[in-house]
Amino acid sequence: MSVYAVTNPATGETLATYPTATDTEVRDGIARADAAFTKWSRTAVEQRSALLNRVADLYEERRNELAAIITREMGKPIFQAGIEVDIAASIYRYYAEHGPAFLADERLDVAAGGTAVVRKQGLGVLLGIMPWNYPCYQVARFAAPNLMNGNTILLKHAPQCPESALAMEAIFADAGAPDGAYVNLFATNEQISDVIADPRVHGVSLTGSERAGSAVAETAGRHLKKVVLELGGSDPFILLDTEDMDEAVGRAVFGRMVNGGQACNASKRFIVLADIYDEFVEKFTAAMAGIVPADPTDGTTFLGPLSSQAAADGLERQVQSAAAAGAVVRTGGTKTARDSAYFLPTVLTDVTPEMEVFRQELFGPVAMVFKARDTEEAVALANGTPFGLGASIHTANQELALQLAEEIDAGMVFINEAGGTSAELPFGGIKRSGIGRELGKYGMDEFVNRKLIRIKK
Repeated sequence: MSVYAVTNPATGETLATYPTATDTEVRDGIARADAAFTKWSRTAVEQRSALLNRVADLYEERRNELAAIITREMGKPIFQAGIEVDIAASIYRYYAEHGPAFLADERLDVAAGGTAVVRKQGLGVLLGIMPWNYPCYQVARFAAPNLMNGNTILLKHAPQCPESALAMEAIFADAGAPDGAYVNLFATNEQISDVIADPRVHGVSLTGSERAGSAVAETAGRHLKKVVLELGGSDPFILLDTEDMDEAVGRAVFGRMVNGGQACNASKRFIVLADIYDEFVEKFTAAMAGIVPADPTDGTTFLGPLSSQAAADGLERQVQSAAAAGAVVRTGGTKTARDSAYFLPTVLTDVTPEMEVFRQELFGPVAMVFKARDTEEAVALANGTPFGLGASIHTANQELALQLAEEIDAGMVFINEAGGTSAELPFGGIKRSGIGRELGKYGMDEFVNRKLIRIKK
């Protein structure tokens, strides 16, 4: 049976299956990408920009089709799926516009006289291993800057996103990308290990779980390949004070619930100072309880199913384990039905460091709320996790927020907003949340040869 399949999480119905690639097809894909690199890396940056702009055009033209595929494959509400396509298009446009400047030679001051420049050039074939939670956006973060660099792409998408994978490959073909510049592979994990080991492949970017990241990094390390890893997160949302609790709660609900809570950089742990804790918990719990999971194809739905029944089962086990250890379930805590991928919005309080859930990522609509005596304890709670992706600080005191931002162990800190993403903002974390950065000018710098060219006087 095929590893790659579209199983609608809203219904549990398997709609289509696709065969995995044969070893010969995988080898042919690598060969095509390698052959394409020689030509693509030597094209003018204006040609690369033109390709990315045309790709963005096609994303916009096929917005509804792509959004419907996303909803079918992983249950994202159709309105949010459309926004994801818009963001992906904006990333291709951003690198089309700014990529040439990012690739400009950097002139160095030379103490011994003469001249020297650093020239950025592509490395070669790159492998991207992409997740299911943002089928278009995640691919854009990897593909856009690296194609602009002159690299070529092998793309292994999540097994539950084969339609998205094929639709994006078709966009590149229809946009006029050279054969081999962007190659989709329906590969197995075993085949991917061989791809990483192949000397024609020069780097790997993975967005996914800690386990997957560790396995990929181990294989890449043995073969001296550069990696970028964007892994899990358990981002803190630190509420120090507010002049409008309803507004703060709305911000918290959005931060936790967007994409059904299935985002690495979603707000997952809510750390609230003691003097406003009770009011926050009361209003936050009421707001979460008022969200009803519904049909993701309905344009008014905010919360659809989780990506699969297995994902919902796993989240339910985590919540039950926390409750058995003494955590308080303020609302929700279960799936809507036994054979269902729909999960009720959930609020947990009284979670302690002794509980397993304290150090775990909850990938779904489950929020943990903690009480902090003061800002010192709030920072300690925020940093008391193996993860270090993002964080947000909410207060009217901007000076205090900037001070605490220095103390937070994370790759990204947002003040008075619950995280987010935009093409120009670097994305990535520290600790067990990963290695490297995507997006912005930093996303252009991960997979390039910074070649020194020195001319003696």
